[in-house]
Amino acid sequence: MRGASRVPSRPAREFDLAGGCAGLTIADATIDTGLRAALADEPAAALRAMLDAADEVAECRRVLRKGGLNLVGEVLRGQGDFVELEHYPRDDVFDRETHSQYYYHAHRGSEVEHGHFHTFLRAAGMPPGAAPVADRASEPWPSGADALSHLVAISMDAWGDPIGLFTTNRWVTDETWYPAREVVRMLGRFRIDHAAPSWPVNRWIGAMLVLFRPQIVTLLRHRDEVVARWQAAHPGQDVYEDRRLDVTSQVAIDVQAQRDAIVAALGEAA
Repeated sequence: MRGASRVPSRPAREFDLAGGCAGLTIADATIDTGLRAALADEPAAALRAMLDAADEVAECRRVLRKGGLNLVGEVLRGQGDFVELEHYPRDDVFDRETHSQYYYHAHRGSEVEHGHFHTFLRAAGMPPGAAPVADRASEPWPSGADALSHLVAISMDAWGDPIGLFTTNRWVTDETWYPAREVVRMLGRFRIDHAAPSWPVNRWIGAMLVLFRPQIVTLLRHRDEVVARWQAAHPGQDVYEDRRLDVTSQVAIDVQAQRDAIVAALGEAA
């Protein structure tokens, strides 16, 4: 991990995680949400909440940089050598009141991505009536009190800056598969309300899920469309366990551009 003192000023570049999936093209998984279009249908109250989240994201980054730290370095601190596929912190981060969970890891060997945060909500934190899909797969899924849903992953570059969001197939995180409409209901319930391993990182992740909620909703819906198309193209196979289908949707993100677009949208709504 490089030092955190550099102020990000990088040229735009293609964000591609799905290119390595056999049979899934970048175009299949990538969504192109122009910011104006992504925010067009958001009510003013939602836009204000997103703007508050943008300020929270900036504040978390500010206090870390002031100490010469960065987001990824915080979760890797004291964990020994950085090993691909290992979870950081080793036992994940979990809030026993909200039942939110996340961890950081890497397994792609990408020139663009250093690693990513996976975010989850466990059964006890889900909204009433949340139900997984009925067409259970060939492999056992976590169920009952052990059920959990993957919300979204946040890709980070080598400087500890966020560069993209993506969703994955079920086998990647060993989750319980909930349809997009149910996962969307879960998004507002994610919150890590303690200081381990890092108060700024915990607050930052929660704020990112608010700031980029429109894109996350679109990613989840696109995820379901990709899975349905894959199943139709591979009848008789268990789509949820198919190792050829890894990343199911992805989008590049820019925090400052998102904030600017929210401010503009609020101005138009005034």
